[in-house]
Amino acid sequence: MANMGLSGKLAEDTNMYKGVLIKYSEPANARMPKKRWRLYPFKGEEAMKPLYVHRQSGYLIGKDRKVADIPMDHPSISKQHAALQYRLVELEQPDGSKSRLVKPYIIDLESANGTYLNGERVEARRYIELKERDVLKFGYSSREYVVLSENAGEGEDRAAAAGGDDRVPPSDSDDSDIEPMAAAASSRHRQR
Repeated sequence: MANMGLSGKLAEDTNMYKGVLIKYSEPANARMPKKRWRLYPFKGEEAMKPLYVHRQSGYLIGKDRKVADIPMDHPSISKQHAALQYRLVELEQPDGSKSRLVKPYIIDLESANGTYLNGERVEARRYIELKERDVLKFGYSSREYVVLSENAGEGEDRAAAAGGDDRVPPSDSDDSDIEPMAAAASSRHRQR
């Protein structure tokens, strides 16, 4: 008797890009952020050029340059290692009202050598919310990536007064406040 069960082959074809099978699909609640997030890479004490990660709803991180939005070359990093994903989430306010915010998450794509958040290995295939000043590491690479937004130096009170994490109005320029953010990133990096 023939096996009429689902093989997954049709879904496989729809998740191909440049001839490569993509192991990750964005969730239904994927959204582009309004808040301008950045990753500040450090190799040891050396600060490197920031990565602007607010221009799309998700970023594939890995060694396969054909498909990775954020390519990384360290031998311990998998071809499709992790994804940075923005998701629309519903929150309940203290007064009982509900609001919806776009927040950043990291998900490890069952990489061989893991994704680390603030020194702890994250569970594979599970979304973990990222917060200001979190530090990401991938595999055994010595590079650390500090997560910051454009308003990182202004404190939580201003963001809360403006209506929450992703409702702070963007500034006119991507580079307008790089120095204060770089200083904040460097400070967070040294605390580790």
